[in-house]
Amino acid sequence: MKAGSNLEKVLRAGHFAVTGELGPPRGNHADEVRKKAAHLLGAVDSVNITDNQTAVVRMASWAACKLILDQGLEPNLQMVCRDANRLGLMANILGATALGIKNVLCLSGDHQRFGDHPEAKNVHDLDSVQLLATFKKMRDEKKFLNDKELEGAPEIFIGAAVNPFGDPFAFRVSRLANKIKAGADFVQTQCIYNMDKFREYMKRAVDRGLHEKCFILGGVTPLKSVGMAKYMAKFVPGMDVPEALIKRMQGVDKKDQAAEGIRICIEAIGQLREMPGVAGVHVMAIEWEHRAREIIDGAGLLPRPQI
Repeated sequence: MKAGSNLEKVLRAGHFAVTGELGPPRGNHADEVRKKAAHLLGAVDSVNITDNQTAVVRMASWAACKLILDQGLEPNLQMVCRDANRLGLMANILGATALGIKNVLCLSGDHQRFGDHPEAKNVHDLDSVQLLATFKKMRDEKKFLNDKELEGAPEIFIGAAVNPFGDPFAFRVSRLANKIKAGADFVQTQCIYNMDKFREYMKRAVDRGLHEKCFILGGVTPLKSVGMAKYMAKFVPGMDVPEALIKRMQGVDKKDQAAEGIRICIEAIGQLREMPGVAGVHVMAIEWEHRAREIIDGAGLLPRPQI
């Protein structure tokens, strides 16, 4: 065991893991975090707490992590390279683990020009691969990045994000391999809508034995409307939404499109469960946390294992 977190235990026991996602508020209202967490309690093995997602200022991820940890829900601390240099990132992981947080997800972070402070300066002292390697070194070698000894090393289960659909597609699995080599114990993928393409991605990953070195969780996001499907297909970089899926959403009445999106999401989870090399699913129902349990239950993944 790297950290002994609930997520790690579930994955190492061979169960099909389920992680969720929760976006902190644009203020300091702790009850808003607790309310969202209540919808996920008992439905997921752990939940990502986003870190200023879309480059919009929100409550600090580590603080929201502590709130849900006190509520009995295991957090995955997201940390982006955009907002802090190596000193801040290493200090934050030490502080987070001191509070009892055991899972961390290393990310680059959305560019600030897409957020609410476009004049902000990116930091990117480290990139996401270097951050993985830094945390692995702190955990396994008990050393800072400058090789100085730690006086208390963080016990962490280290995660990363991967996009199977970016161009060039042939490089995607090599990118996954690089993150595993750097230190990723588990990865969560971008939202999967093109199952055929993801199946090919997983075949290539399995052929290289990457599923034996790292736990791969497929990402799913329920579509709320045909408008959302079209927007993601046209404007979200690295997203692959097949035209057939858009037509399926168009084929139902507007008032029924959310329900159809949930059905599509449940079907996708069913396909992921049957796919060689996939160790779990990451359900991203941001600002729709109250529908996450419905999706997970509909996919036959409740109750969650108790280990």
